[in-house]
Amino acid sequence: MNLHGIWAIYRFEMARFGRTIWTSLATPVITTTLYFIVFGSAIGSQMKNIGDVPYGAFIVPGLMLLTIFSESVFNASLGIYMPKFTGTIYELLSAPLSAVETVIGYVGAAATKSMVIGLVIFATAHLFVDLHVAHPLLMLFYLLLVAASFSLFGFCLGIWANGFEQLQIIPLLVITPLTFLGGAFYSLSVLPEPWRTVSLFNPIAYLINGFRWTFFGISDVDVLACVAVTAGFGALCLAAVVTIFHTGWRLKS
Repeated sequence: MNLHGIWAIYRFEMARFGRTIWTSLATPVITTTLYFIVFGSAIGSQMKNIGDVPYGAFIVPGLMLLTIFSESVFNASLGIYMPKFTGTIYELLSAPLSAVETVIGYVGAAATKSMVIGLVIFATAHLFVDLHVAHPLLMLFYLLLVAASFSLFGFCLGIWANGFEQLQIIPLLVITPLTFLGGAFYSLSVLPEPWRTVSLFNPIAYLINGFRWTFFGISDVDVLACVAVTAGFGALCLAAVVTIFHTGWRLKS
């Protein structure tokens, strides 16, 4: 295992994050504050508790994952797309690094960035609601699993994209709508049929409910199914990355 090579990629990607760290951290703080003003105070004051959980606290896991999804995909896709765009991808491919080591460097950095921003949102939420995590270690593990899975997805997206516009297509037209329809700010139990059943075919709903269970011990779907869907999505993205490096698809052309 070429640890020096992995560290070089990781450090390079984190340095890019460090150059814009104040903007990167200020944005989720401002966005979280606005969400709590609108959803937590204005709308939440008119809603009953969901189970034993106040609505303001209930939306925190969904709010965290909404940002984690977009940040993981953006950072990982941009990280691998820029070498393609500048033509330095061939230097990376000719370096004494295996596909696994390259992916660990890029995906590890992207997952780290998104987890930092997610934890900043978590800390900001404490300013607005009384928030207690039922399973803190499982929460961190689940957060890492989601961040790594979507970073792998973003890595695939960055290789697939032929332009900066294509980097935004999937996050804007697929991931964000599915997140809002996946129960990020509401319980699936309040949906009438057949929409509740339709929501069960949304994989994002399982990720959100699994993460919410680590906070409050409640979930609209079976927790094991949530873990299986999350791990399965990560495994699928990992298999796609392995196939890309094995075939050289859009890497060597």
